[in-house]
Amino acid sequence: MTQDAWDKFVKARARFKQSVEETSLSAPFLKNLQQELVDGRQSDGQSNAAGYTVDTPVVYNRSLDDVSPNDEIRLILVGDNPGRREQALENRRYLVGPSGKIAQKFFAGQPALGIDFYKNVIILNKTPIHTPRTVQLRDLCRTKTHGAELAKILEESQRAMAHLLLEFHNCFCDSDDETIPVWIIGYSEMKKNGVFHSYTETLKELYTAAGRKKMHDRLFLFRHFSMNQFTIDLKQQALPSEPPSESLLRIGAVYRQRILGS
Repeated sequence: MTQDAWDKFVKARARFKQSVEETSLSAPFLKNLQQELVDGRQSDGQSNAAGYTVDTPVVYNRSLDDVSPNDEIRLILVGDNPGRREQALENRRYLVGPSGKIAQKFFAGQPALGIDFYKNVIILNKTPIHTPRTVQLRDLCRTKTHGAELAKILEESQRAMAHLLLEFHNCFCDSDDETIPVWIIGYSEMKKNGVFHSYTETLKELYTAAGRKKMHDRLFLFRHFSMNQFTIDLKQQALPSEPPSESLLRIGAVYRQRILGS
């Protein structure tokens, strides 16, 4: 990347770390509530829900620390929130669980896209707050002791992550106003009344601002990688003789219009 891009990236990464630290400090009770969610899945008879110890309540993506000025970033990928494997002490990285394996397999199987999942992609989330399953963010916000407080913290974290996405995205705008694409994976909870509605509303505010149309038009929304939803949807919607790159642009733009309204 250029020196200007690298300088911007370093600043964005530092702000990401600071944001995660601030969120962590604002909710010292969070880890206990998350552990209750983990333990509750087993007590509810979910036999396939293995128990684990919550290591990292709010997760910064350590993969960003591996990025160097010699790397060529070609895609920003936005997931939901850190799950079991993402928050584990030995990982603390985004998309390293089953969904991440599906994502890696997809890119490996599409060499025409020219994207190496491990070398050309940086990964963000809609919130850095961990839960065993994304929908359980709602459960955190319904606890008797800290529900209202957590709802506010969750909303603030989503707004912060939306601002960080724009900042990272801006790192890779060159002098010709070209910019890399952003794939936002898992749009279902971005709808009104969804867990990530605050993230959606903030994206609208940020990307519809004057002078950001080209960046806005490089936002693409897709189904989640989990359970092969992304791959199945692409296969079902691809047109005969249409290159996968064109299918992705078309499908992602349709979902962007559906969720962001433009």
